[in-house]
Amino acid sequence: MSRRRRGMLLVGLALVLGGLAAADVGRREAALDARLAPLVPVLVAGRDLPAGRPLSAGDVTLREVPARWAPPGAAGSPGEVTGTVPAVALAAGAYVTSDVLEGPGGQSGSGLVRRGERAVEIMASGSAELISAGGRVDVLVTREDAGTRLALQDVEVLAARAVSEGDAPSGASSPGERVAATLRVSLRQAVYLTAAQSFARELRLLPRATGDDRLAGPVEVGEGLG
Repeated sequence: MSRRRRGMLLVGLALVLGGLAAADVGRREAALDARLAPLVPVLVAGRDLPAGRPLSAGDVTLREVPARWAPPGAAGSPGEVTGTVPAVALAAGAYVTSDVLEGPGGQSGSGLVRRGERAVEIMASGSAELISAGGRVDVLVTREDAGTRLALQDVEVLAARAVSEGDAPSGASSPGERVAATLRVSLRQAVYLTAAQSFARELRLLPRATGDDRLAGPVEVGEGLG
């Protein structure tokens, strides 16, 4: 075999091996992208931020990170944190999350609604002394001729206040104490609770003990207690 032909074969072999290597790298990159995707927007401190000073939109920067690496409670837009106050100093580049923020009135960051959540206020039977911000409740819904069901469990209370008889919705037939409670829920749960205010005979909030996060199975009792 002539030297020229050997050279051409070596060049061809190098091209083939290079193509195979490139294809392998492409497959590895695609697999890595699949593991990291999708990307979600999160806020980070645009500069060193002192504790106690209200945030403005210019204090934060939007960054995209893989969803699996986004910290719990991360804010996703400047509007979510404008006017809130860092409870601790934040270094430039630090994630801006609900657990390090206080509301404009000094409320805990746990009261801020996070991405994908909704805050819905309902009027229900319950004690304002036992149901307060930061606590958790179960929600019972009683319908005419349909019994009572355990609708939601272990729901966080963002705010609560006692309701006088004059504030109660017209047609409310349940006696006893009533409370207006703002609950942190999903969008689907918010729609259900809003509708339940109209179709249900009674909504009742059952306060849960601190640290009790056990969930029961479906519970429903008919009008005949069966």
